[in-house]
Amino acid sequence: MDGVLAGLIAVVGTLLGSALTYAFQHRTVDRAEGFARQERLRQERLATYSAFAGALTEHRRAVVNLWFRRQEDPGGPEHRAARLECDRLGAAVDHARFRVQLVADDPGLVALANEAHRPTSEIHRAADHAALRACEARCREAVAAFIRAAASEVR
Repeated sequence: MDGVLAGLIAVVGTLLGSALTYAFQHRTVDRAEGFARQERLRQERLATYSAFAGALTEHRRAVVNLWFRRQEDPGGPEHRAARLECDRLGAAVDHARFRVQLVADDPGLVALANEAHRPTSEIHRAADHAALRACEARCREAVAAFIRAAASEVR
């Protein structure tokens, strides 16, 4: 009888140990998967936000170039080429902004992304170099505001 009781205790102990090991391992795996998922999302956001800021900067550069080409020769081939480049880079900004909208959790960040492009469109209306520099400063500030907000979400 003592042998049966000892065997039964050993079997119950083994089953209990296996169940506890399974529960702890399952919890550890769930935690590791959650961490990996959060890290992938953080990396995706980091890439998306920096690509958007880069696209904005490139588009601003192209629009400034277009402004100078328009001052030199509004109907010339360099002006037409600059306008095509602006259109291409403007589409790249839209694409990058759509990616921001897909991965951002913060509606304020999405609003900043939507507004960050607006100062670039003002460059076309700059009457002189001083107005152009003011528009460029507003563009840089819009990008900086977006980056500040994005950095707080990525950290």
